[in-house]
Amino acid sequence: MNVISTAQMRELLSENNPEAYIGLLRIQHPSLANDLLLAYNTDTVHRTDGDYLPFPFELSIPDDTDDEIAPLQLTIDNASLEVSNQLRSIQGEPKVIFRVVLASEPDTDLAGPFYMNLKTSTGDVHSIKGSLSYEDDIWKQQVPAQVYSPANSKGMYV
Repeated sequence: MNVISTAQMRELLSENNPEAYIGLLRIQHPSLANDLLLAYNTDTVHRTDGDYLPFPFELSIPDDTDDEIAPLQLTIDNASLEVSNQLRSIQGEPKVIFRVVLASEPDTDLAGPFYMNLKTSTGDVHSIKGSLSYEDDIWKQQVPAQVYSPANSKGMYV
């Protein structure tokens, strides 16, 4: 868990914040020659793990309901077709890593990294839309994972 300092929180909530908060997206898959590195910014963001290219995208957090845990919705601009051409070549689910950094300190994560999988995606001439869910979907795991039976838990069955 990332901890935001009091000074960072003060800057974040101030009306005249000179600091820019930048969302970074990394899309990974073995079939890609290089990871897709996207920055929600007008300039390239240089980090030690690579150069994130300026590219508009949006992460929409779904409404919180008691019935289900809805996936996050990712929308990536498709004007240049760079990303969509690479995503079309992928078989399976690419990994998506999202983080938020300051423009002045791009190697320091303020939020994240959040590791997710791109479950589904569709596209048109304007945008690529997909649903993201966490890699380890704890909501689909059996609880308890251990099954107790007379064969493996003799003390319970006397």
